[in-house]
Parts: sequence; C-alpha cells; structure tokens
Amino acid sequence: MLKLMAALWLTLGVVHCAVAEQTLRILTWEGYVSAKDLVAINHALAEQGLPVKAEVITPYAEGPEQMFMLLRSGRADLSFLTLNYLKMQQGRMTGLLQAIDPTRLKRFKQLLPQLARLGMGMDGDRLLYVPFGGGTYGIWANMQKLNKDELPRHLGDLLQPRWKGKLSLTSGQVQPNVALAFLALGDPPFLLHDLMRSGKRKDAKRLAAEGSPAQDFLNRLYGQVDEFWVSAPQFRDKQLLVASYGPEIAARRARGENWQRVEFAEGDTAWLDTMNIVKGVSGEKLQSAYLVIDYFLSEEVQRRVVRELNMVAVVSTVDNPMLANDPKLFSTERFWPAYDRTADNLMHKMSTQAMRVRSQDP
Repeated sequence: MLKLMAALWLTLGVVHCAVAEQTLRILTWEGYVSAKDLVAINHALAEQGLPVKAEVITPYAEGPEQMFMLLRSGRADLSFLTLNYLKMQQGRMTGLLQAIDPTRLKRFKQLLPQLARLGMGMDGDRLLYVPFGGGTYGIWANMQKLNKDELPRHLGDLLQPRWKGKLSLTSGQVQPNVALAFLALGDPPFLLHDLMRSGKRKDAKRLAAEGSPAQDFLNRLYGQVDEFWVSAPQFRDKQLLVASYGPEIAARRARGENWQRVEFAEGDTAWLDTMNIVKGVSGEKLQSAYLVIDYFLSEEVQRRVVRELNMVAVVSTVDNPMLANDPKLFSTERFWPAYDRTADNLMHKMSTQAMRVRSQDP
C-alpha cells in the first residue's frame, strides 16, 4: 500500500511539473497595460489551455538604455519598445529580439498600412515589431490656471521669465528636448543625426558645441524647469506647462482637470511605440505572447489608446482624431529616427551640459 501511495504521489508530481505555470513578463510604459488588461489576458490564456500567466515587471520603461539593459539581462519576454530604439547604437537592440510572424496574428491585417513595415523595425527581412500606438512629445498647458491668450506660441516663448519654475520636461530620454532646441532655431529637429548620416561630422559637433546657439537655448530651457521626470510627470501644483507623451494627460482629464496641448508654430516630433518578442521565448510562452499582442490590437484596446491614453491608434477599425487632424503626423521629417551613435552621444552631452549650467543657476 505504501509503495502504491508513493507511486501515486510521484505520478502526481510529474503531472504537476508538466503543467507548471510559466510567467510571461511584460516590460511596458506606465499606463499601457492596466490591471483590467491583465485579467482579460490571463482569462484568455486559461481558455486556450495555456499554463502561462502574464504580468507586468517593474520598473516601468524609462528610455532606450534602461530598456536595453532589462532585456539583455533576461528580465522580460515581451516589450513595448519605441520604434526608433530598435536600431539605435548600431542596432544592438535587434540582437535581443526575435522575428514576428504576422501569420500568427489574426488582427495584423487591420494595421494602418503606413505603420506595418517601417524600415526602422526591420532587420533585413525580419520584422521585429508590431505597432501599439503613437503620438507626439508635446507641451501641455493647465487651462484651469491659464487662458488661451496666455499660451506660448513659439518654442522661444518658453524662455520668458513668467515660465521659470512652471515647466516640466523629461530626463528619461533627452533627445526630444534637444529636438526642441533645434526646432526653436528654425532647424530640422534631428539635425545632428541628419548631419552624421550624411558624413558631416564636423558640422554636427560644431552645432552641438558649448557656446553654440542650440546649446545656449537648451541651457536656458533647462533653467526654466521645475521638474525633470523619468517615466511620467508628477504634475506639481505650480507647474503650468508639462511635457508629456499623452497617456498621463488622459489620466488628469479623468480627474476633471483641463489640459490642452500647446500648438507651437515650429511643430513637434512624433514617435511610435511597438510590441516585441524577446529572443529565446518559445513553446507555450511564445504562443501566449502572440495572443497578448493580438489582444492589444483589438478594437476595444485601440479605442482606449485613443480615448484614455490620448494617443494615435494603429488600426484602421477605430476613429483616429489626432491622425485625422494631422495626416502628416508620421512623416519622415517628424518621426524620431534611430539615432546615429555619435549623434546620440552628442545629444546626451548637450543635455548633460545644460544640466550642469542649471545646477550653477542661483
């Protein structure tokens, strides 16, 4: 009898090991994957008989270097990389990702054609991304404390004394801040990258040097800032102008606050966040990853991308007011590029210099 019981327990143990639950670890930006999403996803995985549980890892995504380090260390299986990250720094991120098989996604054909196969997301003929949602790096005004006539019309207006200590910018990725400096001067936002790509290294270094107009503007801009946020702005009471990618604004509006995007005459820059599967994910976990990606392309989720995250949807099955109002939103000259390594280093150097000058400001 004891031998029979021992054999039974051994058999049960083997069966338990065979169906042991795996974890699909998701690296995402704050606000993208809600608790409600996880409940729906895990219910769907269970319905499919997949012994996999999806969960969001901490910390949230903050920028290209941080996300690269998390993926390289094996901390995540599914990521929400911004498209231009894939080929930054000589494309080192591409080596961490596996190719997407569109035939495993029933909703892939619903993607906006102009976003489905962008060069920045391809490694040869390998597709490394599926679009999730896009938007702009914009400045938003608290209209409960400002009126329309008080809003800045040009980027240079941000340097006015009245905005000192009233502005919030990101430090999680500094390239959009540098782009603001070049836009303010009437130049293309990614001029340093453009010059490097065309072999004009000396010109790029000259424009990024200490004492250059762009560096001077960035120094003065940083001197106006009350808060530099990493993953999301905090919306401190005294902040009247807050830089945001969009999702955080929807949350403030849900609380009854009135935030309006400032339409600068110089324009702004656009980005696209994507979904990616990490190399090495296989079997039932890989099957689960495709199910999760398909879930985020559903009409319900993509409507939430527009209404709650204040972003641009990537499918043709939902209304897209931001894209309807600005059809050139994803034009080449406005799209964040996969920054050349030297250009990226120059932008970080400019930001570091501006931070140094700011710290010396009495």
